Amino acid sequence: MRIVSVAASILLTLGCVAAARAADTPDSGPIPQTEQSNVLTLPPGGPHRVLVTDGVFNHGKDGRVYVIDADHVRMLGMIPAAYNANIVADPNGKRYYIGETIWTRGNRGARQDLVSFYDSHTLNLTDEISLPGRALITTKKQDMDISADGHWVYVFNFTPSNSVVVVDTRTKKVAGSVDVPGCGLVFAWGANGFTSICADGSLANIDVSDPHKPVVTHTPAFFPPDKDAVFEQSPTERSSGRTFFISYTGLVYPATLGSQPKIGKPWSIQEAAGMKRASDSSAPFQIAWRPGGWQIAAVHHSDAHLFVLMHKGTFWTHKTDGSEIWELDTGTHKLVRRIRLSQPSNLVGLTQDQAPLLFAATDAGGFLVLDPKTGKTLRHIAKLGDNLLFTMAQGE
Repeated sequence: MRIVSVAASILLTLGCVAAARAADTPDSGPIPQTEQSNVLTLPPGGPHRVLVTDGVFNHGKDGRVYVIDADHVRMLGMIPAAYNANIVADPNGKRYYIGETIWTRGNRGARQDLVSFYDSHTLNLTDEISLPGRALITTKKQDMDISADGHWVYVFNFTPSNSVVVVDTRTKKVAGSVDVPGCGLVFAWGANGFTSICADGSLANIDVSDPHKPVVTHTPAFFPPDKDAVFEQSPTERSSGRTFFISYTGLVYPATLGSQPKIGKPWSIQEAAGMKRASDSSAPFQIAWRPGGWQIAAVHHSDAHLFVLMHKGTFWTHKTDGSEIWELDTGTHKLVRRIRLSQPSNLVGLTQDQAPLLFAATDAGGFLVLDPKTGKTLRHIAKLGDNLLFTMAQGE
């Protein structure tokens, strides 16, 4: 038995040696290459590169931001973002900034509020800045904003009361914090200022040319917050400060933000369409066409055309998805066209070039690209995410 076992072992060993030699011969085929990792670089983005925020707050998961090529409706990459995070893009096209909150043990432990820096070409995390606080509230565009030149990032805070944290993106440090009692959110204007909306219907305007000595001014109240408040997601243009505050009933307040804002006379979306104005909270059950959704409106800056999500409903339906998008000329106060959507949408977005694309999203997480002149759906992704909240086109 021992002789047989030894003989079998010798034969097995010889077989292995022969197999190893055969593997070294050219006839044995290509040798698999060892796995290697690298980092791809995105090509330069044009005006049709879009950021789409997925809040996924209905599922208790962290959020994320998709980088989309709207011409071909394909995802180029994804940026991780914590629960209820916010994002702004560097106007110079170099970085994306995410305001987020995490805990050292996942759902508990020491809280950490941050602004995270991501390279816009590789989507790599490059820096993190700790914040003294951050308002951990439902994701909206105006929770965080950036100056027109990309120098300052403004983060709305509620620790222990209303304030705005000013982050210097050049030194990568917190430059200061500005108290805005009774006011909230951030609408950036110019290179050194921002505005917050106040509970009494006025605006607080802060010049941070010297972030250690901010200059604060206030406007008189211009809308009745108890009867017809304005949407926090009203669209704005940072470089000029031009903003269109839209109320729950559909009044549009044209404004130019600055240290001393100029607020024009309001006009009605319904009257622009040849209809009667919608009622305010004093007659809440009147059914009318009203603005509603999450990201309710977008402006094409070069011609000042306003695109608003509209639905039929009573006064307290301002969060209802829009069944149509209305395009309005803000100069003539006239309705240009009504775009009927195949499915209700909670957001509307727009690119800023001379051949713009229009965006909408469905409750199922679908992302649609439309022709703003015809309303025709050009391309779509049936299931981009779980809960798409807003879009941001490059150069917006």
